[in-house]
Amino acid sequence: MSKVGLVFPHQLFEEIVFSNDVKEIFVIEHPLFFTQYKFHKAKLIFHRASMKNYSNFLKKLGFKIDYIDFKEYENLFNIINNNVEVEYIDTIDNYLEKDLEKKFSKLNIRYNCIQSPMFLNEEQELEDFFKNKKKLLQTSFYVSERKKRNILIDNFEKPLFGKWTFDADNRKKYPEKKTPPSVKFPTKNKYITDAEHYIKANFSDNFGEISDVFSYPINFNDSKIWLKNFISERFKEYGIYQDAIVSNNSILNHSILSPLMNSGLLTPKIIIDQVKEMHEIIPINSLEGFIRQIMGWREFIRGVYVFYGTKQRNSNYFNFKRKIPKSFYSAETGIEPIDETIKKINKSAYASHIERLMILGNFMSLCEFRPNDVYQWFMELFIDSYDWVMVPNVYGMSQFSDGGLMSTKPYISSSNYILKMSNFKKGAWTEIWDALYWNFISKYADHLRKNIRMRFMINMYEKFKPEKKEKIKILSKDFLNKLEQL
Repeated sequence: MSKVGLVFPHQLFEEIVFSNDVKEIFVIEHPLFFTQYKFHKAKLIFHRASMKNYSNFLKKLGFKIDYIDFKEYENLFNIINNNVEVEYIDTIDNYLEKDLEKKFSKLNIRYNCIQSPMFLNEEQELEDFFKNKKKLLQTSFYVSERKKRNILIDNFEKPLFGKWTFDADNRKKYPEKKTPPSVKFPTKNKYITDAEHYIKANFSDNFGEISDVFSYPINFNDSKIWLKNFISERFKEYGIYQDAIVSNNSILNHSILSPLMNSGLLTPKIIIDQVKEMHEIIPINSLEGFIRQIMGWREFIRGVYVFYGTKQRNSNYFNFKRKIPKSFYSAETGIEPIDETIKKINKSAYASHIERLMILGNFMSLCEFRPNDVYQWFMELFIDSYDWVMVPNVYGMSQFSDGGLMSTKPYISSSNYILKMSNFKKGAWTEIWDALYWNFISKYADHLRKNIRMRFMINMYEKFKPEKKEKIKILSKDFLNKLEQL
């Protein structure tokens, strides 16, 4: 019985993990990655170009390659029958796993699932920490990971420089006159230009521009150069400006490695191995903060998804019912930070983590959008969005839909936080934002009282004069009614 391998858009690993018996590989544009939603054109170009490049890479290694585009997927299993055994890499995607298992079962196809290099941990390693928990604490997980992998710790299992996390040092506003580091995007190659034509022909109505500027790496060499450039040009001040927001620039000192890791072009092991000993040349708050994002948050999010993702995606703690309006795609909400951020995403398919959480997610919570709509919006608009990423980040972190499985309180704020961390100025938008914030505090007080910090805000609201409360109510109601018409 012959063996074939399956490769999906997020599994473009340089290390070949299939058994030596696999001589033929199917590289598959699964509809979940191309047509499930109206994905940003830049993401589809990235997938198409990187997959075509990867097919050529595998061909040069001697594999027979069958490229299956999204229109041909359903015919794939007419080609693969019960005369072959299938090997595929763990997809870390609940929908995709169910689809494969259903087809394998129906056609009586033998298969073997292989461990993915996309993460540092195997699924079995995560069970002790994640299974049967009412509350999940990322910091506890992160500390255990540091100890297990002997990263930035001394001989007594104590953290170098005396602290496990330097997050408190990473909250500086970006100086007004400071010029962000320049970012060297790879030159467009034939794979990218061909992919642009393919996406124009098949997905012309999707969100997003086809940019001449934002051309992400689509091969191993450019991905390694991208990592090298981050280390040499942006890494030193990565920490201090990690939470900074600038209206016309989302990259600043961020690495933008997530699309490369989430597609397999780089693995977390490659990245961690390259930076883990850099504490003598990179400030510890930058080094630790970067390692925490990969070894802490990224691995933690995967664990939450595996063990609680299904529960999260079916949750709606506040029972939000409002649909996301078209203005959240057209950047016409009238709220400056929202519109400016969406305009940037339109060009790049990227926003920093703090823009996603404290501008977009924050405001979406205050607007009481349905969690499933928020999930779809984030899946559609971002270069690095995948189910395992977005389920915990949307339903858990951003929208608090799960009621606090992985967050102590909702990530909501008044306009003060935005003004403090960004170069946005006060304006008509701040009054609306604040009205929505206090309206939320009032409306969901019973849900929020359980948290001490939120209780303080409830007490503050209750001391407002009746006329101020009435103004808050009218402003928020008028804006939300208007938003639905946009």
